[in-house]
Amino acid sequence: MPPNNQLPPEQQPPQGVVGSGSAPADQVKNTASEQAKKPANPNTTQSSLLISEIRDNMVIMKDGSFRAVIACQSINFDLMSSREREGVEYSYQNFLNSLYFPVQIFIRSQRVDIGPYLDRLVAIRRGQDNMLLNVLMDDYINFIDVLAQEANIMDKSFFIVVPYFPAGDLNNLKEQATGFFGRIFSKPQNQTIKIDTVAFTKAKDEIKNRTDAVMSGLFQMGVKSVPLNTKEIGELYYNVYNPDTAVREPLGDFENITSTYVRKGAGNAVQPNLPGGVL
Repeated sequence: MPPNNQLPPEQQPPQGVVGSGSAPADQVKNTASEQAKKPANPNTTQSSLLISEIRDNMVIMKDGSFRAVIACQSINFDLMSSREREGVEYSYQNFLNSLYFPVQIFIRSQRVDIGPYLDRLVAIRRGQDNMLLNVLMDDYINFIDVLAQEANIMDKSFFIVVPYFPAGDLNNLKEQATGFFGRIFSKPQNQTIKIDTVAFTKAKDEIKNRTDAVMSGLFQMGVKSVPLNTKEIGELYYNVYNPDTAVREPLGDFENITSTYVRKGAGNAVQPNLPGGVL
């Protein structure tokens, strides 16, 4: 093949091109310098979460505070007599007055999956020999199926979040007065909170004392409660942040997760390759 200077003018390659598929050297330098000047974008989904770790039946927040979650069983207040209602109201009033720390009452509504229940009814219907019962079960299965398609059957769960702030509850209330949306839309700060063994042990003891106090107050009202362990707290956060996926794929075991998930990587993000494979 003859050299480039002996080719006809219409076959001459453009000036400044290194080779086929490569970018000019000046353009590569300018693009690399522009990308180096661009600041990294820390606004990721993981950065918006305030959770740092779940350990020893507690949630460790990024600001160094702790949380414990108590699951509560509901009571039917409407079916009580007037005297029973007054007793519950006075017990609730005494419960609130006895608290020396703030608490959060969390009510979660989740759609119920009727599929397993319908499959169980179909299996029972197949083993039924009575023709009349078969007809009645078919009508009932069709009724439940249509009802589940036309209306959202919801299930409500009740929780009480018990916090502990090593810096003090009053200081935390002052920080919350700055505004919730102001903290969300502000730039995230990559600060690492280090908790030593003494502070962690003290937090565990204080969380346990507060949890026992809350459960004792709930028991006076006739409300049964139980603290959530580490696995149950993880399932609660999974259901809250994935309401649609949790109905189809409930999180039963952390080691056997079938759905895809995103984990925050370490280090800086990798820049995309430039044209010509320079980087």
